[in-house]
Amino acid sequence: MAMHFDITDFRLFINIAETSSLTRGAERSFLSVPATSNRIKNLEDNLGMKLLERSAQGVTLTNAGKTYLQHARIILAQLEMLTGDLQEFAVGLKGQFRLLANTTAITEYLPPVVGEYLKTHPDVHIDLRERLSDDIVRSVRDGSAELGVVSGSVVTDGLQSVLLVSSRLMVIAPLGHPVLERREVFFKEALQYAFVSLLEGSAINVFLSRAASALHIPMTIRVQVASQDAIFRMVEAGAGIAVVPHACYTRLKGQQQIGACTLLDPWALRTFQLCAQDFDGLPTFAREFANSLVEYHRPALTDAPPA
Repeated sequence: MAMHFDITDFRLFINIAETSSLTRGAERSFLSVPATSNRIKNLEDNLGMKLLERSAQGVTLTNAGKTYLQHARIILAQLEMLTGDLQEFAVGLKGQFRLLANTTAITEYLPPVVGEYLKTHPDVHIDLRERLSDDIVRSVRDGSAELGVVSGSVVTDGLQSVLLVSSRLMVIAPLGHPVLERREVFFKEALQYAFVSLLEGSAINVFLSRAASALHIPMTIRVQVASQDAIFRMVEAGAGIAVVPHACYTRLKGQQQIGACTLLDPWALRTFQLCAQDFDGLPTFAREFANSLVEYHRPALTDAPPA
């Protein structure tokens, strides 16, 4: 059964319900009583059910009428919010864009730029989400995200992209751990030890699991934690070794009793690119963010130590 709804009917019904009277509801709605009665009759006929019970004392709502009233109030409130929000967009006060990135980009390369941008654009919202690089490319390509930061050799055909930074992955371990006896190791050598990692499903976790599978060597994960900071604490405590970006190691090593060695695998030197369907076609506020991100990382295009 097709049901047709009208904003005027919503407002009229709310006024009738609040006054318990067709007459007073009509007055509030600036309608005549006959016009009001006709609208309610047409509404009930359209829905195929009675919404009001009429009596000498006024009107009362049926159960269906109570449900209609509840949703009428919700819909009108949402419409008012929509109108207000769209007016702000129309005069350039607000904006929103979706930015997708992997774990490393979110923790190491985006925070300073995102923070500064939001300070200078208080009415712009960035919908930042963590995704794998292949998923990011698909989302930018199909238009469900305006911008994406991807890493590795992911194919970005059909998109515009610009290099942000290159970063080498490092193995970290507590001081004295056998893996630190050499300054450089291959991933297959590190896989003989137990690992501390981010939670299952995180981009870097999936990336490393795939690398281990390609070597046909199981990756033993002893502990999974929610942040890079927690990884460092667990590694220092002897729970295992971990693979982290060089930028992360530089930021978090501090005074902790942790050492690091470089991963020599070709895939361990990862490039990060910012991609979009068309940078010039982005909304002004999104294009300004993209420019800020590129300019911020231009002075230090690589944070990778010598391989």
